[in-house]
Amino acid sequence: MKNKVFHSPVREDGFAGPGDYAAIGEGRSVALIAPDGSIDWWCAPNLDAKPLFDRLLDAGLGGYFQIAPRAPYQVSRRYRDNSNVLETRFDTDSGAVLLTESINSTLAGRLPWCELARRIEGVSGEVELAITLRFGTAAETRSPWVADNEKGKVFHIADIMAMFRTSEDIEITLRDDEQVCATLRTAAGSRSLCALLVTEKEPLAVPPLEAIDQRIETSHTGWTRWVETLSYAGRYPALVKRSALSLKFLWYSPTGALAAAATTSLPEGIGGEKNYDYRYAWVRDACLIIKAFVYIGALEDCKAAFSWLSQTIMRHGVRLRACYALNGDDVPAERYPSLSGYMNSQPVRVGNNARDQLQLSMYGDMLVTAQRFIEAGHVLDITTSRMLGELANCCADHWRQKDCGIWELPELQHYTQSKMACWMALDRAVALAESQHIEPTWLGRWQRERDRIRDWIESHCWSEEQQAYLFYAGSDDRLDASLALVHRYGKAVNPQRMLSTCRAIRQKLGDGSAMLYRYSGVRNEESTFLACAFWLVEAWAEMGEPDQAEQAMQEILATLDGQGNVDIFNEMYDVRSQSWRGNMPQGLSHLALICAAQAISTSQASASA
Repeated sequence: MKNKVFHSPVREDGFAGPGDYAAIGEGRSVALIAPDGSIDWWCAPNLDAKPLFDRLLDAGLGGYFQIAPRAPYQVSRRYRDNSNVLETRFDTDSGAVLLTESINSTLAGRLPWCELARRIEGVSGEVELAITLRFGTAAETRSPWVADNEKGKVFHIADIMAMFRTSEDIEITLRDDEQVCATLRTAAGSRSLCALLVTEKEPLAVPPLEAIDQRIETSHTGWTRWVETLSYAGRYPALVKRSALSLKFLWYSPTGALAAAATTSLPEGIGGEKNYDYRYAWVRDACLIIKAFVYIGALEDCKAAFSWLSQTIMRHGVRLRACYALNGDDVPAERYPSLSGYMNSQPVRVGNNARDQLQLSMYGDMLVTAQRFIEAGHVLDITTSRMLGELANCCADHWRQKDCGIWELPELQHYTQSKMACWMALDRAVALAESQHIEPTWLGRWQRERDRIRDWIESHCWSEEQQAYLFYAGSDDRLDASLALVHRYGKAVNPQRMLSTCRAIRQKLGDGSAMLYRYSGVRNEESTFLACAFWLVEAWAEMGEPDQAEQAMQEILATLDGQGNVDIFNEMYDVRSQSWRGNMPQGLSHLALICAAQAISTSQASASA
């Protein structure tokens, strides 16, 4: 991928730009690194644990781990090809330095401890670097302390043990209970290493520095070998592979769960209240990521994710919950730690109250995903097959209810997207029953309820005046961009109405632009939602409009090009300030790009056949 260049990066009120972060991870945790060499976010040892570094949410109190030149510098960053190993180059008047960073793993899988490695190489001249490590206190709820050990000094942060290891040429100038400060002078050809080893409620291994350094290369090999196994052969291959690698950050290897994002409380609008915790597995997001994994040929990831999701649903009962913790437990209720928030955006939220919402679209997510899972070459077991039949019956029982919709709104309504997703759920249940993948006992009922849903939608959710399906029944002139996600309904039931809806969405939710707001009335409090833009691309392609799809895809990519981001998508993009917003890496954003690219590829192949 091309280098992203930052000239003398500066912070605003102590914060780096929300789209300026790069990520590293190993299938258990994700660290976010600012252009000035500061790791501002790392929840260790697990993605949903309390953060060890949290300057991302509090510039004053937050912990961080920074390596940067003392003199003014220019920085350029890139991921190695087909890898999640990050390379950062600092150029100063006196010389240049290359920083290579990885949360290490082995070729056999993740390590039983977290191993964050930062290799420092002198490229030319001499450069003096400042190294600062300050542990976070999780909103002043824990107090770090250090103890001597025959293996070195061990930091204790509540139940976490951490050891900071450095090569001998790094000079420690300060070490107390809360922080470590050090300096390093590089020369052309020099090679040094900083590493942080972390474990929680377990013994801490202390491997040799040489082994840690070598595991950077082992981790790189692991990433590249995974990419080599992918079978995607369509359009935009470089972008698809990079988005696939970003989705791997969110694949929680201890269980197979798929997190929505790696952060909490990054605002959808600076200073606003829409600051949510996305470090959990949403049924919707997980199903869509599985869809993307199917398209790229990541069968092992599909199997692990679908199995975890199915088992978790059965564990909690088939009346679906919107989201689950990564270990399969209930998501905690929201609480509000006393952090200032990113750019003082309040409240900071930990936990997510969406766990208690009724979201009918999840039935469609699960049944459609099950069919894709089977088409990808998997075979359902009897227990999972019966669970899918129960989900179809639950959908048939409850589709008439009002719900919170895909956008998790507090106002209960008959959201059109939810009804269309219920139609898709029963349509897929019928197909799965007819092909003997689930029991056909209720086949006739599912067919009749599916047709009732269709009739209800066509009678209550279509507006002749708007020439579009509405946000919800009776919403007059309000539109919803997520209707592009359920284009399968329109393609089967009324293609002309769905195409007309797509045109209205682009015109009224994007002001004619390919970048879209989620629904009518939110542009003053949030930014355009990246996944919606890609969903519309996919809908155009699937509905027989490949030229429109290609044009919209090119517009999106042109808008995002050169906006500081290092191949990691946030949830939203503010077209007014040309800056990123929301949590990151955002699974919906990356999976939607993959699905859009796949749809364009398929439609163009069909047109030329």
